[in-house]
Amino acid sequence: MQFPKFLLGDNTDYPTAIFIVHTEYPRFILNLENDEVEWLEDFTAEDENALSEEAENLIEAGTEFYDREIARYKD
Repeated sequence: MQFPKFLLGDNTDYPTAIFIVHTEYPRFILNLENDEVEWLEDFTAEDENALSEEAENLIEAGTEFYDREIARYKD
């Protein structure tokens, strides 16, 4: 099954949180309520150094995805 790069998620146990799920490597879940990131990958120390800048770009892209999706609902 093919998934989009980003997915929106919510959960009634977290009524004020909105989650962005990044489905490609490196996979993560971003909680937009508090900007917490949960990585779904295990990284080596070498990976972590290489991913620090990439992670910032991916989180920004996830936030832009959310803004775009919300704008589409309002139209």
